[in-house]
Amino acid sequence: MKLIVGLGNPSEKYERTRHNVGFDIVDLFCHELGVKPNFRRDYHSRILEGQLESQSVILAKPQTYMNSSGRAVRAIAFNYDIPLEDIIVIYDDLNLELGLIRVRRGGSAGGHKGVKSIIESLGSEAFPRIRIGIGQPPQDMEIIDFVLSRFSSEERDEIEKVEQTAIEAIKVMIFEGIDNAMNKFNVRQKGN
Repeated sequence: MKLIVGLGNPSEKYERTRHNVGFDIVDLFCHELGVKPNFRRDYHSRILEGQLESQSVILAKPQTYMNSSGRAVRAIAFNYDIPLEDIIVIYDDLNLELGLIRVRRGGSAGGHKGVKSIIESLGSEAFPRIRIGIGQPPQDMEIIDFVLSRFSSEERDEIEKVEQTAIEAIKVMIFEGIDNAMNKFNVRQKGN
């Protein structure tokens, strides 16, 4: 069983913001499973179980707010007995140019508080993840205001492309392994 976690903040006021890219990708992944996004509330999250070909999958959107995401991820992983290597976390990254994607085997939080919470709750950095580039804020804008803002229409075009790329990356991670996913998606440049 694979656990695919998209990070974001609950509440309508955060929908479609930069910080909720993970939620958006999880919603899109429902189409891959051939199901409607009818998530149920459980384990401090909205979760949905499905099947992708031969692989059982749980989609999760933690409802704990970003900085406490680890509590939700730990609850699901513990209750379903999912090992670290079968957890895929998807989140926004300020350190990547808008429209870029990076697949990682593990590593530090890189300043992302949601990922930091997951690392602390799981007691390990060794879980796969997909970083989605949202770019840097303008010089006159605070980081928190930037990540909680919505994309412009031009940026939305870019982010929709990278969301589809993330869907493909998840499938490669599940069926071909993380090394193949890193080789395929980490070299891809924006617009390719």
